[in-house]
Amino acid sequence: MDQTGSSEFLIRSSKIEDCEQIFNLYKMVSKTEGGLARTEAEITELYVKNFTERSIENGVQLVIVNQNNNEEIIGELHCYKLEPSVFSHILSELTVCIAPKYQGKSLGRKLFEALFDKILVSRKDILRIELIARESNSKAIQLYEKLGFIKEGRMENRIHVHGKVFEADIPMAWFNPDFKDLMHGFKHT
Repeated sequence: MDQTGSSEFLIRSSKIEDCEQIFNLYKMVSKTEGGLARTEAEITELYVKNFTERSIENGVQLVIVNQNNNEEIIGELHCYKLEPSVFSHILSELTVCIAPKYQGKSLGRKLFEALFDKILVSRKDILRIELIARESNSKAIQLYEKLGFIKEGRMENRIHVHGKVFEADIPMAWFNPDFKDLMHGFKHT
């Protein structure tokens, strides 16, 4: 896949052999409050293996590797199809994870751009990509909107923040302008 514009970092599709590094990345990021929805204790090798297998099988999973540090995985993004066939045109469960010392370098944006490129070139069967963002993560929501995601509502009191308060989740979607329903000959307008 494309480089991020720097010879130091490379974005590529993931492989099942990446699971250990992705697990370590998720463990590190989950230690920061608000870094991931899951706590550090909830990040297991099985969790990472499951989303990696599902993403490789019927979705997309991309990693950013630091080529100057033994191909260390410093970022990951994944999404995949949900089980019922009525959702076969959707990639959902989108999660993006960037190592703390690499945050603020536009690597998350570059992962999303690589995702959209992949969808536009080789996944015409995907109409929408869904994500859900915690309302307090306004910086991420602004980035998603700049990338073309549309807010689709508000799920009140969905997130329980460490026994303190509840906050809303904001569902968002990006639509593929080149979608083609290959089974039914339908094109989205």
